[in-house]
Amino acid sequence: MRDVMDRLAGWWADGHRVAVGTVIQTWSSAPRAPGAAMLVGPDGEAVGSVSGGCVEGAVYAVAERVLAGDPPSLEHYGVSDDEAFAVGLTCGGTIEVFVEAVDRDSFPALKAIADDVAERRPVAIATVVDGPGRLAEHLVIRPGSRDGSLGSMRLDDAVTDDARGMLDQGMTGLRRYGPHGERRGDELGIFVQSFTPPPRMLVFGAIDFASAVARVGAFLGYHVTVCDARPVFATRARFPDADEVVVRWPHEYLAETTVDERTVICVLTHDPKFDIPLLEIALRSPAAYIGAMGSRRTHGDRIARLRERGMTEDELARLSAPIGLDIGARTPEETAVSVAAEIVSARWGGSGRPLSRVAGPIHREHPT
Repeated sequence: MRDVMDRLAGWWADGHRVAVGTVIQTWSSAPRAPGAAMLVGPDGEAVGSVSGGCVEGAVYAVAERVLAGDPPSLEHYGVSDDEAFAVGLTCGGTIEVFVEAVDRDSFPALKAIADDVAERRPVAIATVVDGPGRLAEHLVIRPGSRDGSLGSMRLDDAVTDDARGMLDQGMTGLRRYGPHGERRGDELGIFVQSFTPPPRMLVFGAIDFASAVARVGAFLGYHVTVCDARPVFATRARFPDADEVVVRWPHEYLAETTVDERTVICVLTHDPKFDIPLLEIALRSPAAYIGAMGSRRTHGDRIARLRERGMTEDELARLSAPIGLDIGARTPEETAVSVAAEIVSARWGGSGRPLSRVAGPIHREHPT
């Protein structure tokens, strides 16, 4: 939804009624994750995607009916359906898409949500997508407040508790409850979509490789910070794709900035006076990924120095060095692709091997 929020908010502000199709659940090789959205707006214009092209035509037809007055609808597409080939989901996956109509009357809180997303403030939307009589009711949850109702105070309380936990972890997914929030019930399907600030990528070392890594990090959706102690190199002109360029000693900056379980750290300085104090802090942080550039000889010296500073074997095992996957990269741009591939592999548990040599599903299950 994040990638179509601006268009949705714009149409909403202009008083238009918009159909929104949102991926609720996926199985097997479905190409897009829960939360992916497609809009059908004024004059039939379609924006966004729910399947990378497989079932957009079928969802578009449902959206037209909803805009014409049909009730919201939960649609199921998959290879087991008789119409699977007709709608085009031939990759072996299965998806559920919820289609609803949104306008100022049905969703008055949308402008505030769009502002939260734009300002990178955490917010979650809980929507009834399955169950009797309450389809498309919305509850907007923030860390310290909520807006709207799903029809029952007890249900609102239960969903709020779960949604705040999901929001903390950046999780989006379907939860089931009884009609009044009973944890053991399953009459109601509530889809919780979390909008958390983008994960951070911290790039240390203002070298040409860092510029390429910052560019690919921005492409992957990270909030990218480049940090170097040398002001002549750490400039906005050299790193136009970074969200921030910081001139500080790397270890001092890392000790004071926010690092969480989604943060990735790329140490590209390969200079002991920068690397060692920086990695000592990084390897004891909750960061999801920590990679360091350098030759195997440089890395061996680095490990020895870190051991001398008291780093444990478990802490050292978190370090990916030399950074990146073995794809034969030579240029800064190729190296950035190698680094990005390793980060994505670490995030989703990929093997890093060619898909032609791996058995089983291509797409791994998305966390819920």
